[in-house]
Amino acid sequence: MSSALARAGAPTAGALLLGSLGRRAGGRRRKADLLAEAARLELSYGRTPRRLVDAYAAELACADSLHKQGDKKAATASLAKALMLAFHRVPHLDGLSSPLAEDPQGFTAPLHRSRVLRATAAPRGRATPAAPPPADRPLRLLIVNRSNANFLPLITAYYEQHPDVEVRTLDLAADPELAPLAKGLQRMMERSVGGQVPYGRKIEQALRPHLDWADTVFVDWCTVAAAFVTLVDPGTTRVVVRLHSFEALSYWPHIIDFSRVDDLVFVGAHVRDLVTAAVPRLQGEGGPHLHVIHNAMDLPVFRRPKHPDARFTLALVGIGQVAKDPRWAVEVLRLLRRHDDRYRLLLVGSGMNPETGPAVRAYHERLERDLARLEPSGAVRRTGHTDDMPTALQEAGVILSTSVRESFHCGFVEGAASGAVPVVRDWPFFAGRPQGARTLFPPEWVVGTPEEAARRILATTATEETWLKAGQAAAEHALSAWDWTVVRDDFDRLLLGGHRKVQQ
Repeated sequence: MSSALARAGAPTAGALLLGSLGRRAGGRRRKADLLAEAARLELSYGRTPRRLVDAYAAELACADSLHKQGDKKAATASLAKALMLAFHRVPHLDGLSSPLAEDPQGFTAPLHRSRVLRATAAPRGRATPAAPPPADRPLRLLIVNRSNANFLPLITAYYEQHPDVEVRTLDLAADPELAPLAKGLQRMMERSVGGQVPYGRKIEQALRPHLDWADTVFVDWCTVAAAFVTLVDPGTTRVVVRLHSFEALSYWPHIIDFSRVDDLVFVGAHVRDLVTAAVPRLQGEGGPHLHVIHNAMDLPVFRRPKHPDARFTLALVGIGQVAKDPRWAVEVLRLLRRHDDRYRLLLVGSGMNPETGPAVRAYHERLERDLARLEPSGAVRRTGHTDDMPTALQEAGVILSTSVRESFHCGFVEGAASGAVPVVRDWPFFAGRPQGARTLFPPEWVVGTPEEAARRILATTATEETWLKAGQAAAEHALSAWDWTVVRDDFDRLLLGGHRKVQQ
């Protein structure tokens, strides 16, 4: 009946019916299946399920029962189903809100009660503590990622030239021995609870040479690479993991053994607060040291002369995700053009892929309708992807951050460093909390509504003089707060300890 209702265009009714049957169903397995089917029906239409927590909690109950019976394989298979349902991209990544961001403790409460989840993330520790940095030779630094080194080039290049550091890099997806091992959520979790013994031996054999060589391992992204590396005892090697943003809305931090992570680095304090609220064991006894260190950026390269008509050009860098919410920028443009039709919007970056899923497709269609009304007049222009951002930002007189969530928003900061007037939305995922856009950036940069954004832009671009003055102040602040020459000191303190720094 639910399928018939969905085909008839009434998926909500189908989900409600399945949910009602699930709540009344006898038997743990039957209840979980009905609630999961109801949730999947809504997800297939790009909607956050009304009873998502109930659905994934019902599957967790099945997983816990199987774990109690000693069936590790079946228990972790059920746990994987629960996690993939709880952290499906539609509720957290493909919309303008997230139930986890709204209530991190409430949304994740069933995870903390789960027997098998606690066993998966239970601290297994290490036989010996991490050793301090060596005093008689260069520090051996192993920089690890899996298919995403986007935020590593500046860090890697700096330490490759450092006289007190010897660097190796390791992409787990590119290494022929490690690539087939460093994937598979269920088998990683099964290994964590004591199963998959042959798999565990293969991991140990493959990772041990890297761990034995390194004094410190720096793992970028708190996802599969971090989970994989912590499946083995690192010995005396220090393990540092960096968490950016989307990981906070994923299952990875919930299953990682943080007793084998010495230091966990967050790109923003607001992300740290969200993650520690969702994963409270991070602040418990035996947890990693927590740090906030901004992204590595070479900002002076963006200081170039502006194009003559840049004053009236708003730029938004990055439009490939719903979370960037470019429609908010379009609304700001509409408000500005009621005052002066010289204002234009420059959209920099690749567009959204509507094939990602139904929620992205729906947003993409609404955005395209918006742009179709504005592009013919030249009010909006899309550049597509560019590898030359300093040149692209020469056109920007105002730089926007319209996102609902960010860890830092490098493109926005680069725009500020270029001398564009910064206007950042008070990112809704973090608005009203102790940390967020209003604590990361100067308060005058931050606005709460499109109307506030328009007022700030009109005031700062009223004359050539006011625009240049505001842009110059923004550039000076950006370079003094976030340039690599400043941020690298934080990395030196984190990674090198007492090692001598490169002379300035």
